[in-house]
This record gives sequence, C-alpha cells and structure tokens, in this order.
Amino acid sequence: MKERNHTSMFFIRVHWIYLAFFLFIFSTVFFINYLDLKERLNSSVITATSEKVHANFFLSLMSTEIGPLKSTIKEEETPSISRTAFLTFTNIWPEDIRTFLGREVPAFSAFNTEIAIAGLGTDLTTLPMESAPPLEMLLKEKELAEKDQASPNTPQDKGSSPVPNTGKDVAFIYHSHSWEAFLPLLSGKKSANEAVSLNESKNIIAVGKKLKVELMKRGIGASHSTSNVTEELKKKHWNYNHSYALSRETVIEAMAQKSSISYLIDIHRDSQPKNLTTATINGEPFARLFFIVGKENRNFERNLALAKDLNKKLEEEFPGISRGVFIKTKDDGNGVYNQDLSSQSMLLEFGGVENNNTELDNSIEAFAEVFSEYYWDAEEVNGN
Repeated sequence: MKERNHTSMFFIRVHWIYLAFFLFIFSTVFFINYLDLKERLNSSVITATSEKVHANFFLSLMSTEIGPLKSTIKEEETPSISRTAFLTFTNIWPEDIRTFLGREVPAFSAFNTEIAIAGLGTDLTTLPMESAPPLEMLLKEKELAEKDQASPNTPQDKGSSPVPNTGKDVAFIYHSHSWEAFLPLLSGKKSANEAVSLNESKNIIAVGKKLKVELMKRGIGASHSTSNVTEELKKKHWNYNHSYALSRETVIEAMAQKSSISYLIDIHRDSQPKNLTTATINGEPFARLFFIVGKENRNFERNLALAKDLNKKLEEEFPGISRGVFIKTKDDGNGVYNQDLSSQSMLLEFGGVENNNTELDNSIEAFAEVFSEYYWDAEEVNGN
C-alpha cells in the first residue's frame, strides 16, 4: 500500500513539474513574440507562440489528465523535457536541415515560405525570388532616368481619368522596391540582378500607374505613390533592409491625408524567369501574379482571407493567371510588410524580370477587373 502511494505521489510530482515547465516555456516564447511584434494580445501572437512548441508536447501534457489520450501517443514520440526546451529556444530541428542553414546560407531561408494556395506549377522549387540591388548601381542611373522619364507605353493618368464612382480614394498603390524593373524594357541588361532602374517608364512604378488608371475606369478611387525609394533610402543613410520602414512612412502619411483609404496595395515584380511568370489565357499572354501575406501582424487572418478571395476570383475568370498565395514570417522575409496598417492590405507581385509591357498590361487589366467586382460586391453586402 505504501509502495502504491509512493508511486502515485511520484507521478503527481512529475505531472506538476511537467506542467510548470510547459507554462515556463510557453510564457517565455509568448513574451518574446509579444515584444517582437509590438502588438496587443491577439490570435496571431498565440499562434506564433504555439508553432514553436512541438505538437506532441501538448498531447503529452493533455494525456496527464485524459487517460485514453496516452494510447494515441507512441512512446518514441513523447518528447523529453530537454528536447522540448532545445527545440523551442533554438528553433533547430535535427530532422530538418533547413533549420540549421536557413539563417546562414543566402536565400536558403526562402524555403520557409508557406504556400497557402498553390497556383499552376507552384511548389518549393518555384517560390518567389527577390534580388537586392546595390543602391550605388541605381544612383548611377539617375541621369539616364531623368532624360527618359516618358514612354508611349506608360499610362498617363493626369486629367484623362473619369471621376471615380466611389467619390473618394479608397485604394493606395505604392512600391516598397520602386527600382524593380523589367529586362525587355532595359537596353543591354540580361541578368535578373540587372533588372533595376530609376526610370518610371521601365520599373514597377509604371505598373502602379497603369493599375491606378484601370481602377479609376471601373469607378474605384485610387492614389498612387511614385516615390523614388532608392534616393529616399540614400538620404536617410538607410540600406535595402529599411525599404519597408521607408514605405511605411509613405503609407501612414497617405492614410492621414485621406481617411477614406482602406485598401493598401504594395506592388512588386518577381525575379523568376519567364517560363514561370507568364501564362497564355484565351490566346493572350499574361504576366502571372501572386500574393504575399505577412504572418506576423494582427491583421494576418483578414489579409489572408482577402488574398484568397481575390485569388479565387482571378482563377475563375483568368485560369492560370495566379501563382498562388504565399505566407511569410520574419524568418524568410519582412513578416509584416506594413499589413498591420490595414486589414485590407496586400503585397501583389506582377510578373517577373522577363515580362514585357503587353503581358503586364493584360495582367493589370485583369486584376483591376476582378478587384472592382470584389469591391462593389462587398459594398453591396455592406449596404453602401
């Protein structure tokens, strides 16, 4: 009888030790995430915390109270306290080589990207790629860009657009990487790393201008920032890694000036080759697009839902146009992308370095059509 009581007391002590250790780990990781995100308590913080604790640890803890649950856990799957602590605090998983090399090998961390919705041909080998150009290279192009700012293919949106039916600007288009350009529009450039320019008729700003015009045609009021991010970074003595901090200032200023703005659209282009970024739809060439959603902010779930809804409508009307919806954390990107500023934010990538104006224009018009349908449907549902 004494031996039985002794055994029972032993298991009770182990149970409390296990529980105390779990609470310590969870609280510590939660606190780290809470500080890092600078957010109030929300489901995203809880999720970010939970993902760093092995699932079997939760099961093992629950099995101390729910007897039948023990039978579902194999003995070799039950994590030890020391292993759980190591995995949680280092985020290194012996069975996953990516956790060893992700922060050490350039571009290797990209494989941490989560594919929320995979478009045609999308897998781990065709994930989005971005190149970080030296600011010095871009600044050398300043003189050339100033000589050739206009282009017959660049839409002109001054004085030619109809008055928007919204009666106000509800969308704000901007570019955190305004230097991203397209090789077919650049003379003498052949590699992805050379696809950069300060010329607004040859870089991603031209895409933003065209999108604004197309949205206005469909009654969607929009503002567009043509800010030269390269020069602004140089003025502040900031490097490429501060691009989103700089564009954040632009977005905050725009929203302060126009309280009607609710949709934030950060437009980029990918660095993947043309065979991955181009689709033929109804006999016409399109630059494929995709969405990036930052996971580490309070608006993650709503922004993800927005991206999924738009992606679904795009695929229904233009099959094959989307490469999908991707989720990024700070382990493989910025993780926020200023999407904490609005629950209707999106980072949208149009085409890649090898796409031309025709392909881009077709894609922009397709997105504008789908977005306007989505917007007016939402307005009708809301009774506006």
